[in-house]
Amino acid sequence: MGKSPLDKHGQPANRAFNAQRIADRETDELIGLCHGMLSDRRINQEEADFLHEWLISKKAARAQWPGNVIHARVCEYLDDGVLDADEKIELFEFIAKVSNHSDTPLPVPTSTSLPFDLPMPDLLFDGTDFCLTGKFAYGTRKDCELLVRSLGGDLCSTPVKRGCTVVIGYLGSRDWIHSTHGRKIEAAIDYRDAGHPISIVSEDHWMQCYLNEVGL
Repeated sequence: MGKSPLDKHGQPANRAFNAQRIADRETDELIGLCHGMLSDRRINQEEADFLHEWLISKKAARAQWPGNVIHARVCEYLDDGVLDADEKIELFEFIAKVSNHSDTPLPVPTSTSLPFDLPMPDLLFDGTDFCLTGKFAYGTRKDCELLVRSLGGDLCSTPVKRGCTVVIGYLGSRDWIHSTHGRKIEAAIDYRDAGHPISIVSEDHWMQCYLNEVGL
């Protein structure tokens, strides 16, 4: 018989498995916290400060989606110590989108609404061409391009037949086929279906591969 996955104290013996359980639990707590903050349709200074301190204390939640992007955005807005009126609105909208909060819940984008590879492949950044499309939770297009280049990747403005990875921003429209960035996605689908080495992945998968590559 194989070894039990639990130690003598009833805890997971595999350290990596245990770490992921902690990260998943903290992420569940974060989502619940975000939904509670959004319930009154606004975010104030005290709530932003609390969220900032909570994320600082939760390393595991900060290391994976969506805690990584929420933490980065909260730090950006609180850099001067004050959450102004515009930032309150922007932070509310941002957290609502990445935490899938809605008064009338919408389905999370899936392969039926966005044409992601199934399964999405492990990504290596060095020497890979990336085509970014849509609006990214991680930050501006320049921020995303800098991230790619920091690990030796390159950028292409449109999908190329020689091969590339198309990354669809998390905040992109679910009705992608009617949007401007939908033309890039349609081209990528055509190339992929014709046998060209094209991958189509989500922003959260792209970000998780980045975190894995840098050892976070």
